[in-house]
Amino acid sequence: MKISKNELRKTGIQLFKYGIIGVMNTFITLITFYLLNTWAGASYGIANIVGYVLGVLNSFLWNRSWVFKAHDNIGRQALLFGCGFAACWLLQAGVSLLLLEGLGWKHLPADIIPLLPMEKAGQNIVMVISMVVYTLTNYAYNRLVTFRPAGEGDDKQP
Repeated sequence: MKISKNELRKTGIQLFKYGIIGVMNTFITLITFYLLNTWAGASYGIANIVGYVLGVLNSFLWNRSWVFKAHDNIGRQALLFGCGFAACWLLQAGVSLLLLEGLGWKHLPADIIPLLPMEKAGQNIVMVISMVVYTLTNYAYNRLVTFRPAGEGDDKQP
């Protein structure tokens, strides 16, 4: 299967937009957490859940309208989006567990990155890797499943 330059360009633009939405979600989650936990006195768990829910809701709405420009059944898309989020989060957790516990990366030395020594270097490196895994698989899932236009990808042979 050959991919056209136009399709590569479209995918690149979508990935860039998807990244912008990801940054927005992170800020929404962090700001919500800070306001609820620090100013309103909510517990860590409650503030974290509310922040995360607002981030995921923001992600769904922006990805639906701006990144993928989907106009199909919003209820179906919301359900698929939630399932994709859960599946990709579990994949991210699995990758993290494999790298940290299975391969022992949690014991990497603090100076593994010479110009950027840090405590718990392995955990920080694994977080970055697992976030990349999550982002790319979640993008692919949403593009191919959640926000795929009706009829696209159906291989109906006459």
